[in-house]
Amino acid sequence: MPELPFTAAEYAARLSKTRLAMAARGLDAIFVTDPSNMAWLTGYDGWSFYVHQGVLLGLEGEPVWWGRAMDAVGAQRTTYLSHDNILGYDDSFVQNPAKHPMSELAKLITARGLATGRIGFEMDNYYFTASAFLALQQGLASAQLFDATGLVNWQRAVKSATEIEYMRRAARIVERMHAVIRDKAEVGMPKNELIADIYHASVFGAEGHWGDYPAIVPMAPSGMDATAPHLTWDDAPLRAGESTFFEIAGAYRRYQCPQSRTLFLGKPPQKYLDAEQAVLEAVEAGLAQAKPGQLCEDIANAFNHTLNQHGFQKDSRCGYAIGLSYPPDWGERTMSFRSGDKTVLEVGMTFHFMPALWLDDGGLEITEPIVITETGAECLCRTPRALVVKD
Repeated sequence: MPELPFTAAEYAARLSKTRLAMAARGLDAIFVTDPSNMAWLTGYDGWSFYVHQGVLLGLEGEPVWWGRAMDAVGAQRTTYLSHDNILGYDDSFVQNPAKHPMSELAKLITARGLATGRIGFEMDNYYFTASAFLALQQGLASAQLFDATGLVNWQRAVKSATEIEYMRRAARIVERMHAVIRDKAEVGMPKNELIADIYHASVFGAEGHWGDYPAIVPMAPSGMDATAPHLTWDDAPLRAGESTFFEIAGAYRRYQCPQSRTLFLGKPPQKYLDAEQAVLEAVEAGLAQAKPGQLCEDIANAFNHTLNQHGFQKDSRCGYAIGLSYPPDWGERTMSFRSGDKTVLEVGMTFHFMPALWLDDGGLEITEPIVITETGAECLCRTPRALVVKD
């Protein structure tokens, strides 16, 4: 048996919780392709999500890992599943327009007695394609196929003590990454060299714990590029009089802890100082609402109300659930801090409180990963909450 990141009892509890949600929807089985959900249910951990794969979970018995045959060995090395429940398809199905591997999955589902069952699939998912669905429709003509997008994601919302500990370790790593930025960034430094230092810190780890790969690459635009939220880096030198925001994450055993800070080289204009003050006060207002029994929208409404009082506006959400994740996204794709999201906050939920502002000549990101506790919100990181100025 491989060494797993969680106990057998915790995996069993996850299966039970998921099966209750399946039964509530009248599903006989689900097939999950999101690698985060695959890992959460079985422990599977491999960079194989670029091919068709997934976990088949029925209402009883052990789950089945199914994927490319060469990756079955990885499943044997990283899951608790018996080898009889680790099944691979022939490599001739890989990226072959003449035949689709989901036709083989349909045969497996039929062999498991589910040919006429009610089966859920993660249809709105990065890892499940239109052609996959069409192949399953053809191969499972007598079954009823349902959209089960998010079913497993929602079971992951409240973290166990071990999960939160892993996120704390990731938090120590992202703190170290921000310290590297503060220490090494200077006018004239090619940005790719600074990113290389950030990557080194992220993988080296912190406080004796190694660093896993983050689910998103560093976002690090400067100047006018920082008026857009999702640009990365190039080899341009850092320049005086420009802001650069760094949206980065530490990761440990696939648990993500993102945090953003903004660097200004030189003396910041007054509008940046005003934006900083507005964001800091709005963050405090939002955090005051982040406690059990409150709603996700309560945080957003408090944040936006305070921000608006300072003359700033933010049209997008200001936070989202985080935890276990794989590329291309470190969010859990469930809850958001925005008006209309009436999800009730519970102890053990974890979020990236992400109050970013984009100005007319740059951006300002000062964000906090948080966990909901019995008494309120705990910020997972100790990074100073301020605009980083190197004058």
